[in-house]
Amino acid sequence: MNEQTAYPAFSKKDMIAGVVSGLLIGTLSLPVLRAAKPTIYEQVSLMIIPFFLIATPFGLAIAYLIGKKLPVIWQLGKFGVTGVLNVLVDLGVLSALTFLMKAYFNVDSKGAVIAGLSVLTFYSLYKSISFIIANINSFFWNKYWTFNQDGEKKTEFFQFFLVSIVGFLINVFVASFVFKFVQPVAGLNSDQWGLIGAGAGSVVGLVWNFMGYKFIVFKK
Repeated sequence: MNEQTAYPAFSKKDMIAGVVSGLLIGTLSLPVLRAAKPTIYEQVSLMIIPFFLIATPFGLAIAYLIGKKLPVIWQLGKFGVTGVLNVLVDLGVLSALTFLMKAYFNVDSKGAVIAGLSVLTFYSLYKSISFIIANINSFFWNKYWTFNQDGEKKTEFFQFFLVSIVGFLINVFVASFVFKFVQPVAGLNSDQWGLIGAGAGSVVGLVWNFMGYKFIVFKK
């Protein structure tokens, strides 16, 4: 007689993770929104953190209920929350480094602007640092929450980082392929089609990451 694995309960750990991730997502989205859309930021800034504090646990609860019929949905829900948080950590660290280093390198001790240096000079370095920090953050959230792994493996983080890099390359390749070799539809211009390509790359990259984390890195 085959034994079925009991469906896990919506635990206190899940509720705390939902609230904490909602708080972090709301907080980290503020500087991103302020930089991208200052006018919208002024209108909604006071509502962003409360919204994510409520919406994130609520969305997880829905994913949990659906997961009773299709268990992978519950895991995908947690993976999605972790993914959004990871993107915001990446953007937040990148923005902070850009701002701080720009102020440090472009202004001398007397406050005069130093010619010849720009924020683009060290952009690749900033992006590399933000990518590494974001992946460390993603590793711990996915390990201890999304895939609920408590054991330690020496190669675990290396495998996680390798899967993430491959996912990043897949993301860029798919986005570039769609933008360069697929003809725009519905009268979309190049800028709009570029966003479609980026969206396609993100979806395929996320599918790869989820499968890689689930069946390679955190395989039970």
